[in-house]
Amino acid sequence: MTVIGGGLAGMAASIHLAKAGLQVICIDATPEDNAVVGESLDWSAPDLLSALGLPMERLIAEEIATYKRHIVLSLSDGFSQEYIPSEWLVNPPWNVELRTLHVDRARLKVALREIVLNHGVALLGDKASDVERDGKKIIALKTQSGRRIDSRWFVDASGFSASLLPRVFKLPVHECSPGKVAIWNYFNVPDSIEGTTLYTNSSEPSYMEWIWEIPIHPNTISVGYVSPGTAIKAKRQQGKTVDDIYKEQLRRIPRFEPLLQAGQETSPLVTAFRCRVHRKVAGPNWLVVGEAASMVDPMTSNGVTAALRHAEEASGLIVGYLERGRLPVLARSLYSWRVQGLARFFNSGIEKVVYDWPIRNRIGIVNAGEVYTVPAWTLNAIYSRIRPRGLISTALFNLVLASFRAAVSALYWLCRCMPGSKTTLEGSAT
Repeated sequence: MTVIGGGLAGMAASIHLAKAGLQVICIDATPEDNAVVGESLDWSAPDLLSALGLPMERLIAEEIATYKRHIVLSLSDGFSQEYIPSEWLVNPPWNVELRTLHVDRARLKVALREIVLNHGVALLGDKASDVERDGKKIIALKTQSGRRIDSRWFVDASGFSASLLPRVFKLPVHECSPGKVAIWNYFNVPDSIEGTTLYTNSSEPSYMEWIWEIPIHPNTISVGYVSPGTAIKAKRQQGKTVDDIYKEQLRRIPRFEPLLQAGQETSPLVTAFRCRVHRKVAGPNWLVVGEAASMVDPMTSNGVTAALRHAEEASGLIVGYLERGRLPVLARSLYSWRVQGLARFFNSGIEKVVYDWPIRNRIGIVNAGEVYTVPAWTLNAIYSRIRPRGLISTALFNLVLASFRAAVSALYWLCRCMPGSKTTLEGSAT
């Protein structure tokens, strides 16, 4: 059993497969790379981490995580709005824990790596570069160093940039947003709140940019700026460095001015991404998981949940069809359908309701936040409880997801066509 990639999805898949009694080799090209975003988790993530041996209490006690009890939207005019999951989610049959977590991804990786090793997974420091295949079936994996690895089953968790099997098999892809850039760094603070704070402009730009503040330790916050790639490119062409751009944005928020005056010893981290989802992400003896399968926008807080869900479901399919030696067409189609349905729901929702201008500028950013978060929290809770796997449950759940997407698209079109809707298009967000 071979897992390609030692990130969150790859280690989660390795743990699930090893716990099922399989011999697993995990190929990790960048074992020391901790420059990842996705520190603010949604309310479905803690149960998925607990299944890997990292319950919420341990994560808090070992300072791998802090509590996230709410999300605060803070506008430049001083107005703020708090978003908290509805109380009904606590009651049966949902029984949702209304606390979730922020995580230090570097410490989380260390903790998961220890669990991986304790379960006997063999870690190989190398990069998967190609595969040998017979039609759609993979025979062996080739690595950059010249190794050839034979295996009956393969899980591709190679990440957004590599996406090995989608590239090899030329899997069709649906892109959900323009390219974006995230720039972030870490600051020491006297204390922090138990929630994620999102800062954005209270005016009405055509495309929204935002800043996050995430407390990953009681005295450490992650602060990041997300912008369309075209805006960053324009600023770079003006001669600004990444550090210049980052500090320029943070200075607009009084909260961060003392932190900038105290001096920042390290340069900010930066990554580029484009929200997307691949189709047909499973074959006769392989499955794609994590960001290699779908890139979920970080504003949704669902990237970690998606990675952990993919890993759990893909591992379950391998274990379930182990003796048969191959995945039936229906099983792989349903897995691909679920991956695509959830990713498109979250990405299209956040894109049409919050990022782009028609709905947000018509009903206001605060109301737009409600329009997005209520169905997002609700459908996440439903998915976590019903755990669709068969044809009927998968079809019904995806029908609900598609219905929400259709409703949002209709609202988007209506708001775009209403008189006066284009009066705010001048001057994209800066």
